[in-house]
Amino acid sequence: MSAAGVDPTFTALPHRRLGDVALTRAQELGATHADFRFERNRFQYLAARDGVLQTATDAEDLGFAVRVVHGGAWGFASGVVLTEEEAVRVAETAVAVARVAAAMTTEPVVLAPEPVHDDVTWVSAYDVNPLEVPTREKADLLTGWTDRLREGAAVDHATAYVQQVQENKYYADLSGTRTTQQRVRLQPGFEASGADAATGVFDSMASIAAPVGRGWEYLTDGLWDWDAELAEVPELLAEKLRAPSVEAGTYDLVVHPSNLWLTIHESIGHATELDRALGYEANYAGTSFATYDKLGTLQYGSAVMNVTGDRTVPHGLATVGFDDEGVETQAWDIVRDGVLVGYQLDRSMGAMKPELNDGRSNGCAYADSSGHIPIQRMANVSLQADPDGPSTEELIARVERGIYVVGDKSWSIDMQRFNFQFTGQRFYKITDGRLDGMLRDVAYQATTTDFWGSMEAVGGPETWELHGAFNCGKAQPGQVASVSHGCPTSLFRGVNILNTIDEAGH
Repeated sequence: MSAAGVDPTFTALPHRRLGDVALTRAQELGATHADFRFERNRFQYLAARDGVLQTATDAEDLGFAVRVVHGGAWGFASGVVLTEEEAVRVAETAVAVARVAAAMTTEPVVLAPEPVHDDVTWVSAYDVNPLEVPTREKADLLTGWTDRLREGAAVDHATAYVQQVQENKYYADLSGTRTTQQRVRLQPGFEASGADAATGVFDSMASIAAPVGRGWEYLTDGLWDWDAELAEVPELLAEKLRAPSVEAGTYDLVVHPSNLWLTIHESIGHATELDRALGYEANYAGTSFATYDKLGTLQYGSAVMNVTGDRTVPHGLATVGFDDEGVETQAWDIVRDGVLVGYQLDRSMGAMKPELNDGRSNGCAYADSSGHIPIQRMANVSLQADPDGPSTEELIARVERGIYVVGDKSWSIDMQRFNFQFTGQRFYKITDGRLDGMLRDVAYQATTTDFWGSMEAVGGPETWELHGAFNCGKAQPGQVASVSHGCPTSLFRGVNILNTIDEAGH
């Protein structure tokens, strides 16, 4: 946790008083469970192009919500007027919704037990809140980045951006749990684009820096070598513009964490959300091939595949002290020695499947604002390194004919998280254990179990990096969550490679 405390402008708001009023009213109306969530989310986004600041926006979302179980059914309502009268009205509305829903609820809602967490505070690990840094300082940094990128001969245009979020939540329920939390997260990036006049080829090259649960120190304190990457990206773009187009076929792949995280997100993270596996999340991006009957038997990948869910890892985008159901967050196994052994779940699913996680939720309930009901959301789902594993260079040395993949770009995966293809930022041909120049137009294609089954080796701890996304979407109405995925550089044998230009003509 950070040494910083909770923002006093948040603690000065009447969240405790409104929570007490709302919970009291819900209990008076017969709710068997009620929880109150008060949120303030602050956002700032800046973007520059070719030395000019083009966008600078600030936004704030503030309100509260009441969720109840009444008559065995869920009820939910929210409001933005911070008065006791509104807190009573919202509680009454939530109960009224539950009464209507009870007639359509075939199985009563039951919540897995959770110890009481009495008035606890948690603040994410950061040094400098980015929202407290002067906007001019941030604008100068971004415009300076684009100016430096445009010094490269291959660069025609350059963009840079930074998204910043401060999320504050107060949670209280009838059992006596009360939590107050503050999270700060940051997503910086830049991209250079250009064209080869002789061939007409156009392309771009972007930063591979990860979004992080850190503060402004990520940009100033040497936690990422921005200067080196700003100098390198124009040269990489020039090489990419000249690179030959890949010949489609079967190759061995060495995949860097800056690319592999997204494959983990789509083919493991979403596939092991228990609501998808049980068929409850079917109308937005599908269900899952990893159905519950396969728990303990599905050979998800090779024996070197060990994947955890973790809402506690330092600087993870999904890291928090307590989830939106008052559950203390945890880490647990999802895939062990290549076999599916766990899922991500919330309190209602924990009660449905008491054989999982000792009958408890593993802390995966989240709502992106007070206007949305908490749903089961992804933890930081990560592939573990081999404690004695090889370096990236040693993995490359094992390959006679292959491709080294760095950085994410586009992706496609089916509704059940089984058939997919992914591209990337940078692709290098591997010949007889050495990098042999850059390639273009590369996509790798597989089924989830074939791909992870082809993983021969994972790198050592020095190759492990935490990457992730700010904008994972789920549910209807849609919600957005941030999540990180750690992984080492990994070696895959015999993966199908497509030429994206050839495929575009089909």
